[in-house]
Amino acid sequence: MPPIEHLELMPEPDDPRLLTTVDPSAPGYPGEAYGLTDEEARQLRWPLGPIKEALWPWGAVFFSIGTLLLLVSWPFIDAYLTPVLPDSEWAYEDTGIRRLQSTGLSGEGVDVCIVDTGADISHRDLEGVSLAGFRDFYEENNEEVRDVGDEYHGTMMTGLLVANGTFTGAAPGVSLSIALALGPEGSSGQQDRVALAIRWCRITQEVDIISLSLGANPGDGMGTDSETVAAVNEALQAGIFVVAAAGNTGLEGSISDVSVPANIPGVIAVGAVFRSGVSWPDSASGSATDPYGGDNRTFPDQKPEISAPGVNIFSTATTDLTPPYAYSSGTSDSTVFVTGALSLILELYGEDLAGGDGIISQEDMVLVKRALANSAASGEGDGAGHDNRLGYGKLDAFEWASQVAFELNLN
Repeated sequence: MPPIEHLELMPEPDDPRLLTTVDPSAPGYPGEAYGLTDEEARQLRWPLGPIKEALWPWGAVFFSIGTLLLLVSWPFIDAYLTPVLPDSEWAYEDTGIRRLQSTGLSGEGVDVCIVDTGADISHRDLEGVSLAGFRDFYEENNEEVRDVGDEYHGTMMTGLLVANGTFTGAAPGVSLSIALALGPEGSSGQQDRVALAIRWCRITQEVDIISLSLGANPGDGMGTDSETVAAVNEALQAGIFVVAAAGNTGLEGSISDVSVPANIPGVIAVGAVFRSGVSWPDSASGSATDPYGGDNRTFPDQKPEISAPGVNIFSTATTDLTPPYAYSSGTSDSTVFVTGALSLILELYGEDLAGGDGIISQEDMVLVKRALANSAASGEGDGAGHDNRLGYGKLDAFEWASQVAFELNLN
């Protein structure tokens, strides 16, 4: 066989992008295979010699030099690239979160627990987080605060709430507890771990809000009689607000309700909308019937209760990425915007809600949900404006705070 530089590349008639190496003396395909004359077909063949000279050795040398220059200069490229990445500032503006923050609120004094895949707390935008506790229910490694998710789901949700660097989260001043209860795939199927995590948030951490960017379909390991449902109800009875994702099953015709535990009456179930305010097609629809009692759902507990931005949301990602940021879509993201808004409201009116005994009662929690329903953008209140996908409307944190003040006669 002749040396490689003496061979030729011949395109395949069925797909000219495929090249076959042939000896120059080989006749090759006849011209009719290409719809050409034999001489024109012959001219389609490329000698490998000039190509080899272009690639070796100088092509390889220049490629190696270029790669080294890119590696050396990457920190400077990263410093330039990160600030110009399209962020999701619009989401904080459109939900009224930035307007509430402009009054000096940051969530300070409010305790929040996120149950997820953990968090990469070494991220530069999370360095200032007030971490109240970390517990690993997946591998029982409580010494290393980390994110085990393949898609760093927990880190992204954490950033949406408490990031304070490249962008500012919804409530960067909260005291945050992180419960690692989901595995690498981010599945909520391990209901025992999720239930233990929720109880840890309630009993050990004594939080004000539990944020659950997770869920499962009834019967998929987290049914209406599951340990997770029991743990959520225990938290609600203790005066802890629970905010949960409605689910991303809107296009699955066999599923007729929001996810568990978002379908529990006292939970605030959150759907997702585009930047335009239109409901995201994958956002789960709520059923008119409460699966726990069989009765029709009534105001302010129709599902979902509210919707928030949840499409192409920018947030923190694993520090294994450069730059360490990513975008995601889903009701998980939407959930954190509502958690953040509620954190700001509890910083502002938490003591008024708790009253003299310092305890938020079931009536107080209904008051907050009623204020949420009445404050929702395009929501009409009393159930008249409820949509089984959008809820009572889109999140307006500033108006939600105003409605809470009205309910408390603080105006």
